[in-house]
Amino acid sequence: MATAAPFIAKIDNEQTAQLPAIEFAGEIHVIDREEQIEEACRYLASQPCIGFDTETRPSFKVGVSYRVSLLQLSSEKRCYLFRLNRIPLSKAILRLLENPKLPKIGADVAGDLRSLSQLRHFRPAGFIDLQQEVGAWGIEEKSLRKMSAIVLGQRVSKAQRLSNWESTALTGKQQLYAATDAWVCIRIFQRLQQIPKTAN
Repeated sequence: MATAAPFIAKIDNEQTAQLPAIEFAGEIHVIDREEQIEEACRYLASQPCIGFDTETRPSFKVGVSYRVSLLQLSSEKRCYLFRLNRIPLSKAILRLLENPKLPKIGADVAGDLRSLSQLRHFRPAGFIDLQQEVGAWGIEEKSLRKMSAIVLGQRVSKAQRLSNWESTALTGKQQLYAATDAWVCIRIFQRLQQIPKTAN
């Protein structure tokens, strides 16, 4: 007898909006000075895995685009927001991004890595893209918001996505949004690992 699939394949926007919001409840550290980078990277390198995401200042004009503004790297309890419009994509950060033994979990990883490589060339390793993983559990959705809705039963707010990520100071709402986007990738991945795959 076939067992029921553990997750639904798709969820619409209305169903997603009715779910409770999920938010990062740990420490958030904004890294906007070079002298802060080493300590942050030391902590992240010691973790079993980290969540990964980036943010870019939105452009509302045709033909105008901006470089990536923010790199978010999160453990289960602590998230670091590297303000790449203020600090360099330094060797310490690149060691994390190039470490094949440190799993870095994100969504649309290729797009984020493309944005980062415009700042500095590096050889990414150890990345896990949830968009490529969820199909093995019969999930067809690819947005982080909907993957979270299906796997965790909670929605990720997108209210701050189009805010100015190059503003003088990030607001508390921006920090929470950015941290949640990286951290929730860990939560989704961990939940998937607890459940047998439904597809080969």
